[in-house]
Amino acid sequence: MNEERKIMVEEVDAVPPPPRARVEDAEPARETFERKRDYLDGFLKQKPAETGAGEPGGDLYEAVIAALKEIYDPEIPVNIYDLGLIYGLEISEGGHAVVTMTLTTPHCPVAESMPGEVELRVGSVPGIGNAEVNLVWDPPWDPMKMSDEARLELGML
Repeated sequence: MNEERKIMVEEVDAVPPPPRARVEDAEPARETFERKRDYLDGFLKQKPAETGAGEPGGDLYEAVIAALKEIYDPEIPVNIYDLGLIYGLEISEGGHAVVTMTLTTPHCPVAESMPGEVELRVGSVPGIGNAEVNLVWDPPWDPMKMSDEARLELGML
């Protein structure tokens, strides 16, 4: 049952070199370098989507931000937007603006009057029909919420 297996060995003295590529053997350039369909063509021709007036970057949104930047904290010579007191701004299609804000501390001397001033200023922006201010204490304000401009103004940079 023991079968012997023999491996045949062939000795080779030399191997012929592989054929070299020749320019004549190549396909014509027009066929190989033909311009392929540009898949980005439609994307590149697309125009940027229009920003709604009440969305960030829109005219109405930016006008409300400008109005907020005119309101200054009485103790710190920086506007409330750059101070980081404005946590959110939403403007609906009908011109209803909702501002979510905080104050530097609950014991702020303008805790009662500041939300009213914000509501008046935002409500006076052309295109805003109704303004609502939500005063929140969570998350609490801290100096890290200030913009770089505010930090520079206060000598913190």
